[in-house]
Amino acid sequence: MKIDAHQHFWKYDPEKLPWIGEGLGILKRDFLPKDLKPLLDQHGISGCVAVQASQTELETHFLLDLAADNLFIKAVVGWVDLEGRDLETKLDAYLPFHKLKGFRHVLQDEDDPDYILRSDFLKGMETLGKRGYSYDILIFPHQMPGVIKALGILPEMPFVLDHLAKPLIKERKLQPWKDYLKAIAEFPHVYCKLSGMVTENNWKGWEKEEFYPYLEIAIETFGEDRIMFGSDWPVCLLAANYAEVIDVLKGFYSSNAMTGFDKMMGENGKEFYRLHA
Repeated sequence: MKIDAHQHFWKYDPEKLPWIGEGLGILKRDFLPKDLKPLLDQHGISGCVAVQASQTELETHFLLDLAADNLFIKAVVGWVDLEGRDLETKLDAYLPFHKLKGFRHVLQDEDDPDYILRSDFLKGMETLGKRGYSYDILIFPHQMPGVIKALGILPEMPFVLDHLAKPLIKERKLQPWKDYLKAIAEFPHVYCKLSGMVTENNWKGWEKEEFYPYLEIAIETFGEDRIMFGSDWPVCLLAANYAEVIDVLKGFYSSNAMTGFDKMMGENGKEFYRLHA
């Protein structure tokens, strides 16, 4: 089973998706399962994980409805207010939805780099873990120290680092991201998505070899059993089409004669998100 472990759907609404601002015109339209399915079929990908793109409970239900109507959507990563007093009640309401595997908060947009360390937020993530959910970590490199501290506090619930924590590829910088990544990878219950890289580079005229140093570090650090492919479609369209995203990974693995490509392209994502065939 090949799995795209990170992509999005939406019906475009500027009020619900305020992050799609000036210069992102290609994203200002609907992106729905009928648009993604041909791309998955073209590349022999069995299914996908739909990840939240706006921070509302309506978003979670929207994705769950799509998943109910489209068997190839194997899992949903939704949003819930982790600091809300009614978190337990909200999670009770989600019990019938077996495709809901985890949650995410857009930490990268928080002004406080240590937002993840807020007591109520930590408590909310702990509650998710007790309920059997995973958590997707979406951050920039300057937020990585806070994540390292949080991982040392929280129980060993499943975490996955989205987009390699968005290294500064455009600036060709490796440090301090590299050292932070190694510290995060020391926690064996944390995985890493090889996703979102193309939009962290120059959107035009990039060469796939420019991503290789970051891929090498991520794969060497997490090992071949804790990394997974994610297209970040349709956000990736700002810099690359679906085939070009996969081609970066194919090029890296083939040029370095590396093993584990099939694990990265599916088995690891299947295991992390507890997917069924």
